[in-house]
Amino acid sequence: MTCSVDDSAGTAQAIGADITNLGITMPSNVQDITGLPSGAIERILLLADLQITFSGVFNDAATFSHIVFKDYRTNAGVELGRTVTIVHSGQTLAEPALLLTNYDLTRAQDGSLVWTSTGMLADGTIPAWS
Repeated sequence: MTCSVDDSAGTAQAIGADITNLGITMPSNVQDITGLPSGAIERILLLADLQITFSGVFNDAATFSHIVFKDYRTNAGVELGRTVTIVHSGQTLAEPALLLTNYDLTRAQDGSLVWTSTGMLADGTIPAWS
């Protein structure tokens, strides 16, 4: 699996070696459209969403995770968010605009320094694997 995330200048950085856990959630809102004469619930899908949670080990070397996430609130130029590309078994999830909402660091009792960052859909593009 590979993972690239734009830094605050808009340059894709391959940070997969720093990532230890990756969670991808692709829900859709649902609307209940059940009418009075219905004998069971009726629903339709509404807008799609995407949330990616990244977790990993601290690495402050140039072009690695700390450089990418440390200024998570800054996007390049007029971009709405950070471009993220994940490739696994020939399948690609490429999202042109994820809004990073946090960059949390935790130093454990054993001395390990780990981080978590969450990206949420920002530009209205329907997420899909290709």
